[in-house]
Amino acid sequence: MAGNKKLTQTEEDLLLLEKEKIRPKKPGRYKVILLNDDFTPQEFVVWVLANVFRKSVGESRQIMWTAHTTGSAVCGVYPLDIARTKVEEVHRLAEEAGHPLQCQLAKEEEGDI
Repeated sequence: MAGNKKLTQTEEDLLLLEKEKIRPKKPGRYKVILLNDDFTPQEFVVWVLANVFRKSVGESRQIMWTAHTTGSAVCGVYPLDIARTKVEEVHRLAEEAGHPLQCQLAKEEEGDI
């Protein structure tokens, strides 16, 4: 007779939760975008990319050149907190060095990168 036992509301709720596959949502990812300016020395930009974003010198030069020729370049894609920290670090280093170098965040769209 155990199969005919009437379930309480709490037991029914637990049974429903067990059947549902709860999938946590992946955290959003954000692109850190380097903006070109006509005043910041290219070597400083390469240094920042190598030190803040841990890029090789060759990759840093490529990102710098892309920003220089197109107006902007993606430095990396990160969870929001890390992306914000990297933007703040770029701005701090640029300000300390007296350069107007800027970065910004952009939400990664589905299918990007």
